[in-house]
Order: sequence, then C-alpha cells, then structure tokens
Amino acid sequence: MIYILFAVGFVILLFGANLLVDGASSLGTKMKLSPIVIGFTLVALGTSLPELLINIFASVRGETDLAITNVLGSNIMNTLFIIGAAAVIFPIKPDKKTINTLIPISLIAALMLGFLANFEFLSIEKENTIDRAEGAVLIFLLIAYLFYSWRFSKSEKLIPDGPSIKELTVAKSIALILLGVAGLYFGGKWVVDGAVFIATEFGISKAFIGITVIAVATSLPELVTSIIAALKKNSGIALGNALGSNIFNVFLVLGVSSLIKPLPFHEELNFDLGVMISTNLILFVFILTGKGKAISRFEGIIFMLIYLAYIAFLIFKHQT
Repeated sequence: MIYILFAVGFVILLFGANLLVDGASSLGTKMKLSPIVIGFTLVALGTSLPELLINIFASVRGETDLAITNVLGSNIMNTLFIIGAAAVIFPIKPDKKTINTLIPISLIAALMLGFLANFEFLSIEKENTIDRAEGAVLIFLLIAYLFYSWRFSKSEKLIPDGPSIKELTVAKSIALILLGVAGLYFGGKWVVDGAVFIATEFGISKAFIGITVIAVATSLPELVTSIIAALKKNSGIALGNALGSNIFNVFLVLGVSSLIKPLPFHEELNFDLGVMISTNLILFVFILTGKGKAISRFEGIIFMLIYLAYIAFLIFKHQT
C-alpha cells in the first residue's frame, strides 16, 4: 500500500499543482497582471509547489536531507534537462528582460544558497546549517523578486506573449485553487512517507532518493510546461518558466523549509551545489556567446548529455 500511495502521491501532486496554477492564473488576469509576469511568478510558483509541499512534510518529520537534495536535484534538472529539451525542440532566443534579470537572479539564488550553506552568516549552529534567520533572508529575497516582477508588469508597455491562461469565473478559480491545495497536501504527504519507507527498507540514503527520484518527479510540471511551450515555438516562455521555478525553489521552498526546521548541509552536497552553480554559468555563457544570443539545438543536446552524465555519476557513486 505504501508503494501504491507513493506512486499515486506523485500523480495527485502534479494534478493538484496544475489545478492551482489554472485557478491562480485566471485570478491573476482579473487582477490585471501581465501574461509574462503570470508566467514568471504564478506559473513558476505553481510548478514549484510539489517541491514546496514535499519539503514542508520532510521538514516537519525532520527529514532534512530530503528537503535540501530535492531542491538541488530539481534545479539541476530544470537548467540542464528541461531547458536542454526545450532548445532541442525549438532553439531558445530569450528576450532582453530574461537575459538581464531572470538568468542573473537564478545564478544569484544558487550562489546565495552556497554562501548560506557553507558559511556562518546568521547561523548560530556549529555545523553548516541553513537556520531560521537565514531562511528569513531567503523569504525576503523572494518578496523582493516578486515586487520587482510587479513593478515590471506596471512599467512594461509591450508585453511578449505569455502562457495560455484559461478564463474562469472567480468562483471556479477559487474552487480549483482549493482542490489543488488538497491534492498537494495529500500527494506531498504520501510521497514523503513512501520515500522514507523505501530508503529504510532498501538501505538507500534519503539524500540519494531526494536528488534523483523525487527531484525528477517533482520537476515533471516544469518539463511538461516547457515542452508544450517549445512545441508552440514559444521556447522563451519555457526558459522563463524553468528559471522562475529555480528562483522559487531556493527562495521560497528552502526559505519555508528552514523556517520550519533548520537544514543541516552535509559537505558532500557541495558537489551537487557546484553542479547547480556551474549549470547557471554555462547557461549564461551559451546565451552570451551563441549566435543571436540564443541556445541552439546543439547546445540543448549538450545540456541534456551533461544531465544524463550527472545522474549516471550519482548512481555509480551510490553503488560504490
């Protein structure tokens, strides 16, 4: 039964996030938010909700290894595999605002995580820990990011096409949001319970499950959203969605998780943190040096191959 609930939990988690995104995006249009801001905030938030709910349950249960590795694994997959796959389908040519803001903010979020995890900034713990005070810093940075996005929506005259948004009544939008929250709650609980059971039953580290199985599964909303956008030849939205999710994962997901329970950061996770930071730098280089400041299909293939090599390395390392 635990295995069944583990699998069903992922399905409910993804459907719950989708329902919540539809409801919140519809309300966003009624609040006069621009499509691009809805994509970078509400849609990115919605696709980060599986990570958030899993991390909340993991933190409450004291499973802090799951909380950190889930975010590391998800962000690495977002940058390498999801952006790579979108570029293979249709080359990504980001707009000026994405180049000047989203890509640098995603890199800053990765660097900030590395700083907070390895240095005693506000932490009073003896070991490397992201504690409640540092979690509050991450939440503050999230608020600053949201405020900037809101100001951008007010000042921008010509807004690029954003994600497809369903026009719903207020009552239906609220109903979808409530159903989505319920799905996220039960799905998140079942996934964490199943992950802990599987790790205990088979002697697998929870960190390994978090950075592989759970990270891949919780990144499925970003993958589906980005592939659909790329198939519609709107791969710029795919890039914005993936990077927006990366920002939410660090600022919101880890911020909330560390407020619930301080997150010890084990030294061996610096390898994965280094991969996350490096992938952001590679993305920056590809866009700045590519023809027309774009990510080509060839570069997308390179991204995907790097991700597959990274996963293969983790499996080999775990087996040895």
